[in-house]
Amino acid sequence: MKTLWKSILAAVVALTAALLLVPGVPLSADAQELPSWLADRGRGVPTSLFGTYIEKGEFVVYPMYEYYKDKDEEYQPDELGYTGGAEFFAETEENEFLIFLGYGLTEDTILEFEAAVYTSKEFTRDPDDTASGTPPRIKESGLGDVEGQVRWRWNRETKSKPEYFSFFEYVFPFQENKKIIGTQDWEFAFGFGAIKGLSWGNMTGRVSVVWDGAERKVEPGEYAFEYLKKVSPSWSLVASVEGEDDEVSFIGETQHALSENATLKLNLGVGVTDKATDIAPEVGVLFRF
Repeated sequence: MKTLWKSILAAVVALTAALLLVPGVPLSADAQELPSWLADRGRGVPTSLFGTYIEKGEFVVYPMYEYYKDKDEEYQPDELGYTGGAEFFAETEENEFLIFLGYGLTEDTILEFEAAVYTSKEFTRDPDDTASGTPPRIKESGLGDVEGQVRWRWNRETKSKPEYFSFFEYVFPFQENKKIIGTQDWEFAFGFGAIKGLSWGNMTGRVSVVWDGAERKVEPGEYAFEYLKKVSPSWSLVASVEGEDDEVSFIGETQHALSENATLKLNLGVGVTDKATDIAPEVGVLFRF
């Protein structure tokens, strides 16, 4: 199985290298007419993808591959169906193939759907976890997280006034019989964000609260601060700090316009705090119709 993943990863790297040789597209007339505060992002509504916006009537398809490696993923045996509520730290490795769909319903409302169509994860038990009955290794594969969002903006940004937006997220409990992949119960999140375009780049901040179906309670959700800069007609850079509770990561992303309707996205997440995932690269091509 590891040989298969190495072959797939090698193919992804080769494809990425080839795509990087494709020349970018020229700046469109519409982009040239944008006011200065929209120069880096355009007129669309922000999606949950880094530095990505959707306009009315636009349909976006984004197939992607993600890899996760963590030497100290926190777990409690009773959350996995075993004995004991003590906190331990497992070594985990995960591969995901995902599809993201987005549609601009109106000028101020977009719909999203995202599914991990195939997930493979390996869990290695903490050496100190000797009495809970947790197996030394757990391997699972199949359908991963499946979720959707409705996102809308409250106002349009002006030269002096930020733009505000909200989003409602729902996660389906399609993996009730799995322990380490997918979602075992309903989850809902509601969030709020603000955007401001400046002469040196576009800044976005967002926060959310989550209702956890398994715990039957509302708790603080994900938060993020994002910087987006269009450095040329076909290249954009994104830098983001994203976290939830005490799990904080830094994510850097490069976006390269391969054509008017296709953009290569390469990003890398690195854990800033001990409980965050150690490393999480992602590669995909976003298509606009």
